[in-house]
Amino acid sequence: MEYVIKNREPADVLRYFEEISAIPRGSGNEKAIGEYLLDFAAKQGLEARMDDLYNVVIKKPASPGCEHLDPVILQGHTDMVCEKNKNVEHDFTKDGIKLVVDGDILRADGTTLGADNGQAVACMMAFLARKDMKHPPLECVFTSQEEVGLIGAIGFDPYDLKGTRMINMDCGPEGVCVAGSAGGTTIDIYSVCPSPEKRYPSRCAASRAVTRAATSTRSAAMPTRLQPVCCMPSPRR
Repeated sequence: MEYVIKNREPADVLRYFEEISAIPRGSGNEKAIGEYLLDFAAKQGLEARMDDLYNVVIKKPASPGCEHLDPVILQGHTDMVCEKNKNVEHDFTKDGIKLVVDGDILRADGTTLGADNGQAVACMMAFLARKDMKHPPLECVFTSQEEVGLIGAIGFDPYDLKGTRMINMDCGPEGVCVAGSAGGTTIDIYSVCPSPEKRYPSRCAASRAVTRAATSTRSAAMPTRLQPVCCMPSPRR
């Protein structure tokens, strides 16, 4: 492929980011990116596996002199949010992202860029490929369908992971580390509409009121993702 990012550092991370940007990888469409990662691992001579949800694990032995260290798990997700401008023709199921270098800014041409979480995928690939980096055993976990409810992570079986410490690479900005425990919850809210014809949340005052009340219960310690309110007609008497 012809690369558009040139003479920029870190060159290996940016090269891998370009390559994965050429692969459609919306949530639920991660088979191709998973196969790409398996092919990458094979070329590097690394142990790898992919499950039915297209989660991928790639392991790299410790560098010389670091064999005594405990393994470290690195984790990011392969899927991206797929949005485009109204005037842009783009099919996220088959079209790659068109990258544009705009001065010191890397952006996409009328679509989402996919840096969430493509930057993590590219960084992990670079760490796995580098020969001059000192590191403990690395266990890189690439999960799927993160953007639609952590589906890949929920269904992931860590049976072959040895590490007890994990660095989640879906947090920024660069140079910032957050020490904590990740978690979340989903709340489904059902409200009763006063009349059967009011079946749309945007038209139902009761639904809007319940949604506002639920939103006010959100906690910084436990982020809450609210599902769309489902309006139910009042029972007939």
